[in-house]
Amino acid sequence: MNEKVKKIIEEKINPMLAMHGGSCEFVGVRDGAVVQVKLAGACGKCPGAIMTLKGFVLEVLKENVPEVTDVEAV
Repeated sequence: MNEKVKKIIEEKINPMLAMHGGSCEFVGVRDGAVVQVKLAGACGKCPGAIMTLKGFVLEVLKENVPEVTDVEAV
């Protein structure tokens, strides 16, 4: 699952976040299905980062890797 998640982050999530000056870095997977990421750039300090994390990153991951149950910033 790690490679699938990394690919989705690189190909689908980061290009969108880059449009707003941000990025998302894959850190790991906890408990088999919770993806851990680090938000960087503008996303790392944005007050709306939790909305980006849950409303965009999680949804894109779940659409493409159904095994994902949640995402958390570390």
